[in-house]
Amino acid sequence: MQYSISVEHALHSLFYMIELPEGRAIGIKRIAQIHNLQDAYLSKIFSKLSKAGVVRSTTGINGGYLLAKDPKEISFWDVIEAIEGTTYFFRCINIKDKNIFNSDTVMQKKSQSCLIKDVMQEAEDLYRDYLKSKSLLWLYNSVRPKLSNNTNIAIKKWLETF
Repeated sequence: MQYSISVEHALHSLFYMIELPEGRAIGIKRIAQIHNLQDAYLSKIFSKLSKAGVVRSTTGINGGYLLAKDPKEISFWDVIEAIEGTTYFFRCINIKDKNIFNSDTVMQKKSQSCLIKDVMQEAEDLYRDYLKSKSLLWLYNSVRPKLSNNTNIAIKKWLETF
């Protein structure tokens, strides 16, 4: 199981949006500058985040993106789901139904759930629940105090420039 790099770019970008003044949007070019990314690439990511209700876009001279919800209400899973979708990693195609031993009455029960699929999806549900328990606010509160004073000052100045 592996997420695309877009998930990392989204989470890092959202981290810097937490301190935006209430109702203040940031342009995609400004966000892309933080990570040295192409704004067209980041725009595709933010389009997915917007569609999922993680961010919202505004138009006009001061247009851009802002968080659609309080950072404590945006989970890691919300971001992952917006970028990657909702499909489980493990996909069962019921190969047991084509097994050479399917003459066994246990194997013949097509309505019987595949235990392998059940275990894999249960494990993934636990994984998803953990990611749902980690919010952008949790990330901010875990990282920001550990940054150097110089970095915190630089972030503050960067936020004040628009």
